[in-house]
Amino acid sequence: MTATTKTGRPLPEYHPPTDPWLDILHEDDDIVVLNKQAGLLSVPGNISRDSLETRVADRFGDTLVAHRLDMATSGVIVMPRGKANLANIGKQFENRQTHKRYIAMVWGQLSSDAGTIDAPMRCDWPNRPIQMICHERGRPALTHWQVTDRFDDRTRVALTPITGRSHQLRLHLKSIGHSILGDEWYADGPARAAADRLLLHAEALTLRHPGSGEMMTFIAPVPF
Repeated sequence: MTATTKTGRPLPEYHPPTDPWLDILHEDDDIVVLNKQAGLLSVPGNISRDSLETRVADRFGDTLVAHRLDMATSGVIVMPRGKANLANIGKQFENRQTHKRYIAMVWGQLSSDAGTIDAPMRCDWPNRPIQMICHERGRPALTHWQVTDRFDDRTRVALTPITGRSHQLRLHLKSIGHSILGDEWYADGPARAAADRLLLHAEALTLRHPGSGEMMTFIAPVPF
């Protein structure tokens, strides 16, 4: 029998990557920075306890979660070590003092080389965790995008989310008619079938180191 969410939506099958068990980009006394693989939960969920959080905590013992990536998304995640560092980094995210850059492969050809998507969002409660655009009750959501490569039936774009709503990039790109390839929740037809994973990657994260105060940028190579 297939496991389902409380709303009856089938839970995704969970076959997390194990090689490498952890892809560590940087570690010191204050933070651990990792490249999360696609298919690995950021934190334990109702499908499994195995996650990036539990793997890192098992190794380091004192790491905490400051932000997350969708299970299907790969890329840079920082985990503070200890509550003081968590508070420091959490405040940076809250005050939008961090800078994030994502890379996505989207369906079709965008009509211009750069743009902004300003579309408020809220949860589609009967179908949660699916999100929806809602101009009446949605929370502000803002994404900048820029084309980096064009191909026959798809476009590679760099994305800068100014806000951090759940599924923001996936829904925003769908809303302009260019779903991310391989997106099982927001893409349809050939866009969904065009890749065996969600082609969305958190390529770079810039923040102020909570110990030294130095601005640091961490980069995870794009795997597609």
